[in-house]
Amino acid sequence: MKQLFYLHLGMNYSYLALGDSYTIGEGVLPEENFPNQTITLLNKTADGGYHYSASEIIATTGWTTDELDIAIDTAKISKTYDIVSLLIGVNNQYRGRPVKNFEIEFEHLLQRAIQFANNNANHVFVLSIPDWGITPFAAGRDRKKIAEEIDAYNNVCKAGAEKFKTHFIDITTSQRADGSKDEFLAADKLHPSGKEYAKWAAQLVKAISTVFN
Repeated sequence: MKQLFYLHLGMNYSYLALGDSYTIGEGVLPEENFPNQTITLLNKTADGGYHYSASEIIATTGWTTDELDIAIDTAKISKTYDIVSLLIGVNNQYRGRPVKNFEIEFEHLLQRAIQFANNNANHVFVLSIPDWGITPFAAGRDRKKIAEEIDAYNNVCKAGAEKFKTHFIDITTSQRADGSKDEFLAADKLHPSGKEYAKWAAQLVKAISTVFN
């Protein structure tokens, strides 16, 4: 505990968020996406001796695991971060890609995330993939099949987090409870609203606090 106390003094923590539309916040203001709400919450509860910098985000709507990997290469990241989050995979599922292929590419991305966290797996946070099948956008589709595939993908995410000793945060359970309600949806009736992202941010803050407090 003493070591952590000294670590906090005068520290400015950095945060890198890797993902797709759920990370960039499709359809909401930048301050409403979950990475930025996470930073806002962390700074509200932080001691005067340390501060969390604005999040850096590598994410675009529609990205699959391989596309995120290419984007990371293009970004040519040359520094490390105190916090790294990873939320990716929904577009792999949407495009009908095999779970096994996802597993290979997800674990590769997770290892890269750990590298960006200065090889500290305890500072990496995997968020589960939301179930877009519950949204109005999915009307007329096989919602049961979508849910089963999302569950299979999330099993991969959880197993990968356990394998590489990172954190795993289940946001899918609560998202399924509220994700079909207008107040938790963006205008496109597919992506989350800021209110939904606030739930994810609260869960992430709770997990981060176990590391830095």
